[in-house]
Amino acid sequence: MADFSWDVRSPLDRALVAGPHGARGDAGVSLTEIRNFDLVQVMARRGKAGDMVQAAQARFAVVAPGTPKAVGTIDATLIWSGPDQFFVLSKGGKHSMEALAPVFAGSASLSDQSHARVLVSVSGDKARAMLAKVSSIDLHPDVFGVGAAAATSMDHTSVTLWRGKDQADGQAMFNLLVFATFAESLWHTVLDSAAEYGVTIGHSEEF
Repeated sequence: MADFSWDVRSPLDRALVAGPHGARGDAGVSLTEIRNFDLVQVMARRGKAGDMVQAAQARFAVVAPGTPKAVGTIDATLIWSGPDQFFVLSKGGKHSMEALAPVFAGSASLSDQSHARVLVSVSGDKARAMLAKVSSIDLHPDVFGVGAAAATSMDHTSVTLWRGKDQADGQAMFNLLVFATFAESLWHTVLDSAAEYGVTIGHSEEF
């Protein structure tokens, strides 16, 4: 009997070429693929939304987002993904599908999205200008502040977009979750949109 081994690779493994891209000089956009994360979608069962919220608060010590926003905890981020549902984004297995199953037993259905989505962080002083080319969301800081989120589309591709904490230098950080099957196509679109500003490309296992 033949032996098989599975080599888990990012959907962007071929497309992502680390280093500078586009215009020379100081890069206005930084694109970083975040790898090896746990992502679980939590969806309230019929008539159980209140129970789901209570279970989430007991687990994470925060109120799960009931409107388009992302809520950070010590070791996870809860991201609104639709009415009575949200993602749990974390690392290290503490909030994996298996870990959360007993927490939400009876109140919510869970779906492991860890290998079904690609996560890309976007930052830089031209990040908003670049994202404005591919999204209809108003990303002005007075409108789309830290923690704001949206289920939207970019270049006809469904994405979950949220603004994370600002970086140490004060630059805004945006995060994109996209289905793995569309990730490479959207990646090329984003690269093309950012090229005029200069881009720094990389990947990381840290949020």
